[in-house]
Order: sequence, then structure tokens, then C-alpha cells
Amino acid sequence: MAELGYLPMPAGFRYREIYARGKPRHSRNDSFRLRHPSMDPGKRAKIFAPFDALAGFSDALAAVDAAQET
Repeated sequence: MAELGYLPMPAGFRYREIYARGKPRHSRNDSFRLRHPSMDPGKRAKIFAPFDALAGFSDALAAVDAAQET
């Protein structure tokens, strides 16, 4: 059975053929690549850096660390 990520692919998976094709590859002169250039990894990191899935979790960890140090 093929796998989707780390889970087994369901038997009736609707997009099995699309998944089997893999990630699209574009040449440097492809019209898609020219309209949608790859983003610099530094800029991508900057976009996702402010995302905090668990609001306040970092502060709670810092408080626990501070309590353990004393």
C-alpha cells in the first residue's frame, strides 16, 4: 500500500493519481516559473516566524525554566 505522508493511503483515496505524480518540476524558462519565481528561504522564514500556534506557550516554558533554576 502506498503511503501519504506517514499514514497509510486509504483504499478509495480520491487523489491517488495526482499524489503518485509527485512534486511538479519546472524548468528555468517555463512560463509558470517566470510568473511565480521561487522565494528566497530567508524571506520564507520571515513570513512564518510570527506564527505562534500555542499563544503563551513560550512564556510558560520560560517561567518553568526560571522556576527550575532557583
